[in-house]
Amino acid sequence: MSDHDATGRPVRSEESYPKLISLAVHELRTPASVVGGYLRMLQRDSSAMSDQQRKMIDEASKSCARLVELVAELSDVGKLDAGLTTLASQPLDFFALVHDVAAHVHEAEEREVRLEVRGPATGARMTGDSTRLGAAIHAIFRAILREMPSTSTVVAECRLDDRGPRRSAVLVVAPDATVQASYDAPASAFDEKRGGLGLALPIARRVVEAHGGRLYAPASTKEGPDTAARGAAIVTIPLETIR
Repeated sequence: MSDHDATGRPVRSEESYPKLISLAVHELRTPASVVGGYLRMLQRDSSAMSDQQRKMIDEASKSCARLVELVAELSDVGKLDAGLTTLASQPLDFFALVHDVAAHVHEAEEREVRLEVRGPATGARMTGDSTRLGAAIHAIFRAILREMPSTSTVVAECRLDDRGPRRSAVLVVAPDATVQASYDAPASAFDEKRGGLGLALPIARRVVEAHGGRLYAPASTKEGPDTAARGAAIVTIPLETIR
């Protein structure tokens, strides 16, 4: 059964989707806030509780806080899809942003998985939202690093692409041995459905696309090594004319 607007006209799914997301966010945010408030009250007055009870309350509070974060992420997805999010417009260098973000990524370090940045550290001038774009890059790095086996190296390589009508910055994130193969392989959809990352990857794709770019994965080819689409990602961002 389809939804209808105030005039009784059937509403297409793409029109009703933003409203559905907004309603879901509202309905989830209210009870989560109430539960979180009661848990904080218990934490402030925990003198009558045992150590085990305090630990259980603390864990419940952490889980509730995570639920609130997920609701906020769902709200971001809905707003980005509905065109209600205004991205900042500031001069930045995409390559410098990649290097800066990489320096603060610690995913899988306990398993000795390294992230190595290669390529130029500057030379990719553009206008965009450095905060949101940086968060998108951070999410992509985390997604790839957590897929890697122990004692391995993931390369984040910055490249300039002059093949199209407009120069683009390219970020190839792949295991050390498959960087070139990942870049050369046909494009396939990037798998956003990964546990433990919330909605960070769906948001990342939307932010990249809002900057006119693209996030995708390399498809496996018979000619080259299996690039394992979940273990690699390519980001392309159009740049200002700097020739």
